[in-house]
Amino acid sequence: MLRQFLGVLGVLTTLVPDRIVDVFEAIAVENPEENTVHSWFSPLIRAEGIVITLAALRGGRHYAWLMNVTGIFGAVLLFIPRLYEHIAGPLVYEDSDSVEWNEHLTDGVRVIGAVYVLIALLYRRRRHES
Repeated sequence: MLRQFLGVLGVLTTLVPDRIVDVFEAIAVENPEENTVHSWFSPLIRAEGIVITLAALRGGRHYAWLMNVTGIFGAVLLFIPRLYEHIAGPLVYEDSDSVEWNEHLTDGVRVIGAVYVLIALLYRRRRHES
């Protein structure tokens, strides 16, 4: 079930990367209209969607690798949530110093990190049981 969900998420990310950025900005940034997203960021999001989709479709080692990366990334978000702002700002925006992050972003990043870790642990447990 999770694999299918991630596959659908990967397809959506591949097909509408600009909409994904819009949703991210609506949730995470207080002043999105004052910031310019790097021109190469949408193709980067699309590439991420392709990788997720392919891993979900193929399963096996590719999917296990995706789950490991998800767990590691989740642990970083959970335990060092402010690092996200320092990485996402320059990655997404041309002038990252002008970005005003939502005051609740840190809590949201922690929750997302916890969910990612939980997903990775559940997958690992299920894989070792079979």
